Amino acid sequence: MTKIRLYFFALIVAVATLAVASPVPASAASTLVAGLTATFTKGQDWGTGYEGKYTINNNSSGAITAWTVEFDLPAGHRISSLWDGSYTASGQHITVKNTWNGSVGVGGSASFGFNVAYSGGYTAPANCRLNGDSCDGGPSQPGAPGTPGAPSVSSTTNSSISLSWGASSGTVTGYRVYEGTTVKATVTGTSATISGLGSCQTHSYTVAAYNSLGESNKSSTATGTTTGCTNPTGGRGAPYLYLGWGDPPSVSTVMNATGIKWFTMAFVLSSGGCNPAWDGSRPLTGGTDASVISQIKAAGGNVVPSFGGWSGNKLGPNCSTPQALAGAYQQVINAYGLTAIDIDIENTDEFENTTVQDRILDALKIVKQNNPGIQTIVTFGTSTTGPNYYGNRLIEQAAARGANIDIFTLMPFDFGSSNIYNDTVGASEGLKNKLKATFGWSDATAYAHMGISGMNGLSDQQELTTVQTWTQIRDWAKSHALGRLAFWSVNRDRGCAGGGVVSNCSGIAQADWDFTRITAGF
Repeated sequence: MTKIRLYFFALIVAVATLAVASPVPASAASTLVAGLTATFTKGQDWGTGYEGKYTINNNSSGAITAWTVEFDLPAGHRISSLWDGSYTASGQHITVKNTWNGSVGVGGSASFGFNVAYSGGYTAPANCRLNGDSCDGGPSQPGAPGTPGAPSVSSTTNSSISLSWGASSGTVTGYRVYEGTTVKATVTGTSATISGLGSCQTHSYTVAAYNSLGESNKSSTATGTTTGCTNPTGGRGAPYLYLGWGDPPSVSTVMNATGIKWFTMAFVLSSGGCNPAWDGSRPLTGGTDASVISQIKAAGGNVVPSFGGWSGNKLGPNCSTPQALAGAYQQVINAYGLTAIDIDIENTDEFENTTVQDRILDALKIVKQNNPGIQTIVTFGTSTTGPNYYGNRLIEQAAARGANIDIFTLMPFDFGSSNIYNDTVGASEGLKNKLKATFGWSDATAYAHMGISGMNGLSDQQELTTVQTWTQIRDWAKSHALGRLAFWSVNRDRGCAGGGVVSNCSGIAQADWDFTRITAGF
């Protein structure tokens, strides 16, 4: 006998005992009221993508005037277009809000559709939430508050990070600030300070509201870094120097002629497995590269070795774990007593491989932990308006994984551009906005965590960066206090007008070392 039938049986017995002749209608047996639901359906699939749809049905007791649907796409999947709603993506987490179709009456429905591009086979979206509750008819905790607004870092000290966030809907007793699954603060207002932290440490937090009926879903993540870092301050001009290609110039000649002090040394690759070597073949010690680095240091300069680049066998895919990759980085750090490293993550086998992306970020987190004060830089390609999908993912994952990257450097060229200055500024402003949105930084803080790595003279796609244009870019970077300025490369910083793109000159008329001299002024 079901519980409902037992209920009726007991009720009938009670009524008979009291001699009350008033029958109970059958409809009174059901007191459960269904809520809002959002249902996913898959349409056409063409092997590299598919069309999806979410339908919101209102089977609750009241109309709604707005809806928000959240879900997670698997790795290798991304939204390529969406209609009848507006969306934002934070890594693989997608948030869709209504546009014109937010009002849904009792018994009514609304929907939005989207196309997904994928690799590695189709997998359906997961972890659906509708207005903060389960998509299958929520709420999971009826009467609990709504999800707090997105938190941001309001201030930091050597030992604390302060946060603020938007108030939750519903009845709120207080808020809990989480780091992972651990409660770090409990407050009644919409701000909190987490104290007792170490200097130069990165922490990520979420916020949940609570009352006597339960706790809300957790907010999005805010990431902050305490002050007290010993990383080099101010901007650094460090053009790329490549000793395995393009008639490498004498570093003493270049330094004496330009005043440049720092060079970004290209490239550390895999010599087989997880073993670092210059160009994948030249040794870290006892060779030409070590000798040149000694000359630079003897002249009062220093170097930033760059791992990766476009060509060659990369360490990221060859080192099987973050720990192994961090160990490869550490060999190079130890060989030269480094204070900074650059990870040039532009080749598709690193940049567009999400597993390798994450491995690199986790390895850099280990490097930061093992080398207090070292500066970590990641360098990657861009669109004219800022980072592309994989660049945005790199930034989001850097925050989510607490990688504590110091400088995100864009390579603003190979657009087929006719105005490289405007496109460089446009790409940089897009990066600034992404860093602000991801980390909760101010404009000034975001700029300080940014870099530009250009291409002097003619680029691979025949874009022209003149001496005058590079001066403009340098001045823009300097006026906005960016953290890094570089170009590819010192080997090419010699004139050879004629329109060709070659390894040992710029393809334009110029004096030797013009671009290096301008960069030194950064």
